[in-house]
Amino acid sequence: MTETNLPGGSAPDTSSLPNEHDALAGEPSEVRRAHAGSAHEDGHGHDHTHSDRADACAPAASARTVAEQLAVILADLKPLVPVRVSLDAARGLVLAEDVLSATDTPPFDNSAMDGYAVIRADLLGASAQNPISLPVVADLAAGTAENPHLMPGQVARIMTGAPIPDGADAVVPIEDTDQGTDRVTIVRAPTAAAHVRRAGEDAHAGDRVLGAGSVLWPTRVAAAASAGTSSVLVHPAPRVAVISTGSELVTPGSPTRRGQIPDSNSFLLAAAVTEAGGVAIRVGAVPDDDDTLRALLADLAGTVDVIVLSGGVSVGAYDVVKAVLQPLGTVHFGPVKMQPGKPQGFGRWPATENVPGPLIFALPGNPVSAYVSFEVFVRPALRRLLGHPELHRRTVTATVADGWNSPPGRAQYMPVIVTHRTDSGTETGTDTGTDGTRDGTHIEVRPASRGGSGSHLVAGLAQATGLAIVSEDTTHVRGGDLITVMLSS
Repeated sequence: MTETNLPGGSAPDTSSLPNEHDALAGEPSEVRRAHAGSAHEDGHGHDHTHSDRADACAPAASARTVAEQLAVILADLKPLVPVRVSLDAARGLVLAEDVLSATDTPPFDNSAMDGYAVIRADLLGASAQNPISLPVVADLAAGTAENPHLMPGQVARIMTGAPIPDGADAVVPIEDTDQGTDRVTIVRAPTAAAHVRRAGEDAHAGDRVLGAGSVLWPTRVAAAASAGTSSVLVHPAPRVAVISTGSELVTPGSPTRRGQIPDSNSFLLAAAVTEAGGVAIRVGAVPDDDDTLRALLADLAGTVDVIVLSGGVSVGAYDVVKAVLQPLGTVHFGPVKMQPGKPQGFGRWPATENVPGPLIFALPGNPVSAYVSFEVFVRPALRRLLGHPELHRRTVTATVADGWNSPPGRAQYMPVIVTHRTDSGTETGTDTGTDGTRDGTHIEVRPASRGGSGSHLVAGLAQATGLAIVSEDTTHVRGGDLITVMLSS
């Protein structure tokens, strides 16, 4: 992750979008209306509590659903233009072309064991009761180019990976011998082709070893190397600038006066960018000054693929992000029917010389709001730029252990602690399938913070291992309900 100082179209791919109704299918069928309080968040990180009787934060008719907002974001996004990189730099990136094997793998018959290359017919009767002693005519180490031709009644000592000499058709492990160097006594007859790795048994020259779209995890990097490939064509990791806005923000560890708080959002979002596969450039906090932010964005525009801002996106008097970006006409601001994360901005910095400007995500300032917004909107976009085949987090169905309230008219993303339990109630780390059960275990969830889904509760957020997704028409989540959970770890 890089830190920097302040400087002086295709059709929507709906096949990869989570269907809100499908994702929330695990919700209770009973729609529970409540006259409970809900929270209104502004873009600068403040909560305003009110009652349902005066629901000032009820979504406007023009508000988008989560699925609609995500569709707008992903509609014109394509993977970044491929580049060729060395295998050393390829881990975690996505292939833009097939990798073909340059040679047979392995390229020659070789030994799978330390032992002796033999002619099997010489040893058919060998046993502990009938040991057979034969002369050792060669000593073959891994990497040798020697190829002695074995005659009947001869053996060659051989190490793992060394080429099988001509005439030999099996390998006797060293454990079945007296480990002799001039002559060796063998006490067990080998089976046909025992411990011989055949040329091309893994792949033949020209075989496709990895397909375009494959994510280059360590095992796949190894497969490419084994195929004789030193570099691969991949979609590069997007460079993402992360900026927090707010004159109240100071660098963590600095002395604070009344009204100031540490900037946690830039650290949170930069770490999230890195985890998603991007290259994070953490700018840090900038004050609520239009000219300062405008100059910073202009300088960043030609150097990054994405800019993620937090704070200043609602209707406050000092909402600097909205003040700077909305007049450009290329960034849309509006409410989304979700909690937390209602105020959202998305678009691009204006194009220059027909080159599209970087994507811009303007997220709310509260830490939980910023995190949820990143997981729901920014992370899938970064994965699309990477060419990643999986845009979204894995979801499971879980049982609610401790219930909570949810605001009407908005899909709620509640940070939860995910616990795997056995039928006897014992906690376990066993993995689960999408139905929440496996080998007698089931998943339980409870809110990560006693404060619920308050968008300022960053300490509670640290305990969360998932986001429970509550449908728009559910206002009470009760213990025992089934719920869809987006796993984050």
